[in-house]
Amino acid sequence: MSPDSTEANLWKIEETSWTSGADFARSVTRDDAVFVFPYPAGILSAEASLKGLEGGEPWRSVTFHDRSFTRQGPVAVLAYKAEAERNGETLYTALCASTYVDDGDGWRLMSHQQTPAAMAEAGA
Repeated sequence: MSPDSTEANLWKIEETSWTSGADFARSVTRDDAVFVFPYPAGILSAEASLKGLEGGEPWRSVTFHDRSFTRQGPVAVLAYKAEAERNGETLYTALCASTYVDDGDGWRLMSHQQTPAAMAEAGA
């Protein structure tokens, strides 16, 4: 896979993880992944984070802005501003970072972090 196709593939995985629900997210997440979400969720294991997605409504749409991609060997980091929508909810805006590792079985999520934009803008 060329570097350009790796980047495009990871952005597609990231978008699909937002909009497709627990089954897809589980298929691209390492068992030892770590998630950092705003309070009250906090720091979660892969198991706890994926369990939280089960039965929940995935985001209807997500748009990424200010994209940044960095890769060093088998590790790649995506950083971006997300704007996501769910039916009946206000627009969710957050600064996010996801780390993927190519562990020989393809690229899998190792960590994901979200900071709501209101918190980031306030310096919290």
